[in-house]
Amino acid sequence: MTGVIGLIVVFVMVIGGYLWGGGKFSIILGSIHYEMMIIGGSAVGAFIIANGTHTLKTTLGDIGAVFRGPRWKGDDYAELLILLYELLRVARQSPVQLEEHIEAPETSDIFSRFPRILADEEAISLICDTLRAATMNYDDPHQVEEVIDKRIETMHHHALQSSHALQNMADGLPALGIVAAVLGVIKTMGSIDQPPEVLGKMIGGALVGTFLGVFLAYAIVGPFATKVKHVREEDHHFYILIREVLVASLHNHAPNMCVEIGRQNTPSGIRPSFDELDGALRSDNAQAAA
Repeated sequence: MTGVIGLIVVFVMVIGGYLWGGGKFSIILGSIHYEMMIIGGSAVGAFIIANGTHTLKTTLGDIGAVFRGPRWKGDDYAELLILLYELLRVARQSPVQLEEHIEAPETSDIFSRFPRILADEEAISLICDTLRAATMNYDDPHQVEEVIDKRIETMHHHALQSSHALQNMADGLPALGIVAAVLGVIKTMGSIDQPPEVLGKMIGGALVGTFLGVFLAYAIVGPFATKVKHVREEDHHFYILIREVLVASLHNHAPNMCVEIGRQNTPSGIRPSFDELDGALRSDNAQAAA
């Protein structure tokens, strides 16, 4: 919602200010189509050259995150804590039974109660691989912890690729605007014999290229890159929470304590209270028993 509001404010303030100051919108409309073709087309082409297929697909999906916001909400964090509690409780009671859940999470009656989490391959893989590694009798739990840290760092790096790609595009747009403006000046110089009013419109149309390059860079693409990065940083907390709970388990803390550690590491704006989480765990236990 904030993304839509921001775009509306940008366009209203820029266009409104221009018109209020006496600017003629017809000059912009008369040249924006071919100026946008030069600037936007070359920007997209350069983006394709600089990035692989995976980044292209990811960026298209991440642009929607500008308007949707973070994927994981407060309820998802609470469900994650409940899921991890259930798995750790089973691990303490029967490691053999735990294998049934982590080897085939899609058929697990525990994972199936949390469909949004089950749909995320990265989260499920991180949980199952870590619990599987914990059953391999590592002499030092820090070995598993180090593996988790490197894995999460790699995940975070890949999650930010689209943000970096968009920022690189934003950095190049002002220069592409200059390219369009220079082409417009070349076009104008070819018509130097025309009357001043015609030349004035042609020069104005050429300067639209500079305007578009700077406007798109600093009012559209740059903010999009920043918002995508912010959203991915927010979503990254979800995987950090998995790490905190599972690492606590590696150090032989009780499931209740592991989940409490995770609760306290949940972002403050969506952190469930102790009583809320305790009530959710009791309710989940009652449903499981039924």
